[in-house]
Amino acid sequence: MTKPTSLFETSATAHGGRAGHVDSPDGHLKVRLAVPTELGGSGGNGSTPEQLFAAALAASFESAMGTAARAEQYPEFGTMQVTATVGLIANGDAHDLQAALDITLPELSRGQAQHLVERGQTLCAFSRALGDRVEYRLHDA
Repeated sequence: MTKPTSLFETSATAHGGRAGHVDSPDGHLKVRLAVPTELGGSGGNGSTPEQLFAAALAASFESAMGTAARAEQYPEFGTMQVTATVGLIANGDAHDLQAALDITLPELSRGQAQHLVERGQTLCAFSRALGDRVEYRLHDA
């Protein structure tokens, strides 16, 4: 079986794990990391891998819903807001990821908004990768 050709690839390198920094070869990503107190760290100035993942998940999911809306020629769907919350769950010696997406589509009917959320789930690579570990919460404006 042949491996599918990638449409886009990128990379990032970690230096020092959770208490270090990550960067990309093109120089566009340079993020200082800090271990949160909840994980035994000192907190401090820096992001966490979970924050970076939450940002990527929210952006990807919002784009997927926009793609669906344009493909289905939705009337003006207005302002979308997607907020991702990502957490770690203890699983023995390891950790698992859980995520929730809070989605607001104020200019759409509840039915239209729900349809876009469902389409987003089928189109978003991050949602597909996480499977049932994402909770989708649709909010009225």
